[in-house]
Amino acid sequence: HKQPTSQATSPSYRNERHFDLVLSVSDTLLQACGDPKAKPSYLIDKNLESAVKFIVRKFPAVETRNNNQQLAQLQKEKSEILKNLALYYFTFVDVMEFKDHVCELLNTIDACQVFFDITVNFDLTKNYLDLVVTYTTLMILLSRIEERKAIIGLYNYAHEMTHGSSDREYPRLGQMIVDYENPLKKMMEEFVPHGKSLSDALISLQMVYPRRNLSADQWRNAQLLSLISAPSTMLNPAQSDTMPCEYLSLDTMEKWIVFGFILSHAALNSDPAALSLWKLSLQSSSCLCLFRDEVFHIHKAAEDLFVNIRGYNKRINDIRECKEAALSHAGSMHRERRKFLRSALKELATVLADQPGLLGPKALFVFMALSFARDEIIWLLRHADNIQKKSTDDFIDKHIAELIFYMEELRAHVRKYGPVMQRYYVQYLSGFDAVVLNELVQVSHIPSCYLFLICVVEDGEVFDFRGMRLDWFRLQAYTSVSKASLGIADHRELGKMMNTIIFHTKMVDSLVEMLVETSDLSIFCFYSRAFEKMFQQCLELPSQSRYSISFPLLCMHFMSCTHELCPEEVRGSLSLCNMFLDEMAKQARNLITDICTEQCTLSDQLLPKHCAKTISQAVNKKSKKQTGKKGEPEREKPGVESMRKNRLLVTNLDKLHTALSELCFSINYVPNMVVWEHTFTPREYLTSHLEIRFTKSIVGMTMYNQATQEIAKPSELLTSVRAYMTVLQSIENYVQIDITRVFNNVLLQQTQHLDSHGEPTITSLYTNWYLETLLRQVSNGHIAYFPAMKAFVNLPTENELTFNAEEYSDISEMRSLSELLGPYGMKFLSESLMWHISSQVAELKKLVVENMEVLTQMRTSFDKPDQMAALFKKLTCDVLKRMTIIGVILSFRSLAQEALRDVLSYHIPFLVSSVEDFKDHIPRETDMKVAMNVYELSSAAGLPCEIDPALVVALSSQKSENISPEEEYKIACLLMVFVAVSLPTLASNVMSQYSPAIEGHCNNIHCLAKAINQIAAALFTIHKGSIEDRLKEFLLASSSLLKIGQETDKVTTRNRESVYLLLDMIVQESPFLTMDLLESCFPYVLLRNAYHAVYKQSVSASA
Repeated sequence: HKQPTSQATSPSYRNERHFDLVLSVSDTLLQACGDPKAKPSYLIDKNLESAVKFIVRKFPAVETRNNNQQLAQLQKEKSEILKNLALYYFTFVDVMEFKDHVCELLNTIDACQVFFDITVNFDLTKNYLDLVVTYTTLMILLSRIEERKAIIGLYNYAHEMTHGSSDREYPRLGQMIVDYENPLKKMMEEFVPHGKSLSDALISLQMVYPRRNLSADQWRNAQLLSLISAPSTMLNPAQSDTMPCEYLSLDTMEKWIVFGFILSHAALNSDPAALSLWKLSLQSSSCLCLFRDEVFHIHKAAEDLFVNIRGYNKRINDIRECKEAALSHAGSMHRERRKFLRSALKELATVLADQPGLLGPKALFVFMALSFARDEIIWLLRHADNIQKKSTDDFIDKHIAELIFYMEELRAHVRKYGPVMQRYYVQYLSGFDAVVLNELVQVSHIPSCYLFLICVVEDGEVFDFRGMRLDWFRLQAYTSVSKASLGIADHRELGKMMNTIIFHTKMVDSLVEMLVETSDLSIFCFYSRAFEKMFQQCLELPSQSRYSISFPLLCMHFMSCTHELCPEEVRGSLSLCNMFLDEMAKQARNLITDICTEQCTLSDQLLPKHCAKTISQAVNKKSKKQTGKKGEPEREKPGVESMRKNRLLVTNLDKLHTALSELCFSINYVPNMVVWEHTFTPREYLTSHLEIRFTKSIVGMTMYNQATQEIAKPSELLTSVRAYMTVLQSIENYVQIDITRVFNNVLLQQTQHLDSHGEPTITSLYTNWYLETLLRQVSNGHIAYFPAMKAFVNLPTENELTFNAEEYSDISEMRSLSELLGPYGMKFLSESLMWHISSQVAELKKLVVENMEVLTQMRTSFDKPDQMAALFKKLTCDVLKRMTIIGVILSFRSLAQEALRDVLSYHIPFLVSSVEDFKDHIPRETDMKVAMNVYELSSAAGLPCEIDPALVVALSSQKSENISPEEEYKIACLLMVFVAVSLPTLASNVMSQYSPAIEGHCNNIHCLAKAINQIAAALFTIHKGSIEDRLKEFLLASSSLLKIGQETDKVTTRNRESVYLLLDMIVQESPFLTMDLLESCFPYVLLRNAYHAVYKQSVSASA
């Protein structure tokens, strides 16, 4: 029995060897020679063009003697050609050796008169038919390599020139290439002696193939794959006499039939069953898959082969009729099948999810469903890409994702509940199969040497039935030869029973292999364009978007088809998976953005500015005033959109939420997936896209226009951001993502000058706007700071401003700004303000240096009014304008700090109170560096400090290398003197009049109080001087204001009383000065009279 044993294992071995060989032919030869970029350079080298043409023309003959001119260039490059074409050449040699082995095996099978029946010796018959088809496939692929003669010939000529003789394999190889120019025609001649074995194996499919190739209506009537159609039998195990045939691929059977009956065509004339199978397969498909995306057009090839055979007119007519039937009816038939399978697989997946225990008895149904669905999907993919008649929509299935999704659900159930199935079938094998097999053996009087021992397998034991399955395969071979002592043809029940047992063993130890066998869709890897198109169609249809995850999941299948010799295929599957997940996340992001836009619009309707018209209408209604035309429609109030008169009414927001929930189901379906050792997490794709879009949306909602310097009010932006965040928070109801992480990442970046992509943030936009637009207009005299209102207010001017300053600087807007920017952003705003102040101080120091001599004399002449007046006339510049600008900036910063303190006190009251307590209890004797650290902490919390740490840092950076510290200190002292002696000049300014209503002056000179105190504190902290002493000196110098009380010129003394009040403001603002100190320099009675005068003047002006 040695020969049958070899025969039994040979078809299986040849089929395994075939995959590597076909892969090599497909990738190394077919694709490489078909792609101009991958083609061997010698085939496109202009210098070798004439030599290649000569070699192809003479192939397979070798003539090197009389063609030296044409082959001269070949002589130069012979060694390189030998080295670089060796891989291609020896691949052809491998094909030739494979062909020899197959022919030898087929002859052995014929000699042994092997019995083939797919329903009895399934493994043997299947491997035999696979061997025939794979051999045919290989020879067809070989014939499609256009450069095969050039490659083989070039290599052999180079070998001849190098070694003096042709390669030893060349004569046979060259002859094979010539013989197989038309491979099927040559193989038809080859298979004449094998016709009986092949036709017998094919005819055994008459019990299987027609039953599988039914219409959707027949499936529906039979309630195929339904677990609930017969509730009473739900727990009964699914049984069949032909278990392995039930999930056998329809595509595989059609290849067996088409190629088998082309090679053994005589059976079509002699056996009606063969003709019936042939016609049925020709009516079902227009093309078959050879390998990956290489296809075989059935009808044209068959007709071309049969047209030259005498007496085959009837067969040719059959082919043409079947072609018409395939083109007109196959598309709709397969479409209806897919429609049925969608509902059948959904029902099956739902029932098994609820009752996974049914996976045991109904495992056959699961693998049948997977196989049926896989066949229909592959049929569609193949025909949509190679369709000859594009007249209908039968080849465009927008619901294909749903079918793939239910396949993935079934696969997931099998993987998840594999132990349930194992436990069931271990008990089944020991408790039922072993008993029935034993009875069958005894009844059939089968010799004991053919018995199998099925052991009772205990829990926890590692199951491995591969040896048993191999033994059954060998036994099939022993019992299928004509002279066997025990013929399996006479014991069909044994064969059928063993086939069933083999299926049960696979349920124990080969579930993963079964999933690959029945539901592998890795062919999509080679139809990437069609794959991407299906994915786009899925996303475009809202009802299908929930199944879009099936496309990335399919990329996990690619690991079973790609090969380590082809690393570019690995990269392709990774890029496809990445692209699918990225597109899904983008689609979800776009839907979320649209919802956010709608919600922001609704939130905007609730802003206070929109209620003015409603209030106006209510007031006018009370006063019975008629406003507008009678027919004017009443304005809709916010919230009207939520009132539904009809349950069927669907708004745009409803559609967006529905679409989002569908897509989010898909994104949330699996936590992660592994493709080629790369882990993909769908939720992270969504998180990443949400972060990017949220960042862009926040900046976009500022509506900053650089040309017109327009920007959204902070309060309005805050309302929109909160509406946006509310929508984003609701995403957690659909997908398990940490939206708080998104907020932290995005909003923290917005507190910096630039975000992680180097783009401007709301912090930089608002800082720039307040500095360059609002405060610049204050300096230009168009806006004033009103302390009573704690806001900047527009002044009436000829050129009206495009914005209302109060709407951007009042306390509510500043609080909104603090909410948006946070402590980090407000610190950046403060630093920017301080930079502007430091540039003004630098200019002030230059003025002091210019007037140093005069100021030095004035510093020693405070008690000499006449000398002071004479020296004052020698001063060249007005220092107060720059000091006023500094004061304005500091006033704005004071507003910002106060708003920050309010916001932080609301959010973190305990922390703020601790910081405040720490600041208030610094001992006076504390080292200044330690005190400055405390002040910096306090300032970050928005608390006011005696010495502004930010201003100290800004002014410290101005120290000049050419000036000594003593000189710097002197300049600082003289600056204070310069400011003090310049105060009287303010009285002559018309705009210097004090207004009790705003508690300030319209030209912002009341801001001088803050500027003088803050600048003095910062400068003398830097120069380690006494702040109190220097401010006392300032008061002494400012006593020159007393002189304007003696002036008689009305222009000079126009606003004398208003200027007097500045001294009171300076003392009130300062933590270092007291009213007693002011009284010693400037009589309080003058201040009292000044207040009385300005209030009296204000009353008379208003009257």
